[in-house]
Amino acid sequence: MTINSGDMLSNILESLDRIEYVKPGEIPNIALYMDQVTTFMDTKLRSAVRNLEDDKVLTKTMINNYAKNDLLPPPEKKKYSKDHILLLIFIYYYKGILSISDIQILLEPITKKFFGDKTDFSLEDIYNEVFRLEKDQVERMKEDVKDKYKLAESTFGEAPKEDLDFLQTFSFICLLSLDVYVKKMIIENLVDEMRSKRETEKGKNHKEESKQEAK
Repeated sequence: MTINSGDMLSNILESLDRIEYVKPGEIPNIALYMDQVTTFMDTKLRSAVRNLEDDKVLTKTMINNYAKNDLLPPPEKKKYSKDHILLLIFIYYYKGILSISDIQILLEPITKKFFGDKTDFSLEDIYNEVFRLEKDQVERMKEDVKDKYKLAESTFGEAPKEDLDFLQTFSFICLLSLDVYVKKMIIENLVDEMRSKRETEKGKNHKEESKQEAK
């Protein structure tokens, strides 16, 4: 880019370096009331929001809607467990790219089988496994961003000089957007496949139950 190009790339890479995930050890082992949950989430994920002064990481209304849409098991005596917090973190990251129904399909089997002390393999184990490669993935993303940035810098060589910065920035955004679009499409296809398999299994179970009732 022609104007403050070094600053732009540097700021982007620095923002990627600030990406952190909430470590399970940071989550209180005691159940929390709603206000404590929203305060905890805001403290840990505040740096990820777009407008630091205005945007909310999580609100009471959001949590109630998640429970209403079966994304989150209801609290026990108005208190939320560590597993509730782990699910809310997953939902926080998913909600920017997936619909409520897609998130439901994705989390339903995890909630059903691993929420609470149901098996030796816990929801916390799943969370740790998913996020343990975070640092390596961030480094790969940084390299990918650098490559796209350099490619964008090579575009619009014949454009008017006064428009070059905007056009190259536009090119950079288009490259990043294509990456997001393709990955979002892949995720949606995977979720659709999960949904189809689950509906097929439910259909088979329904037929088996009907046969048993007929006997």
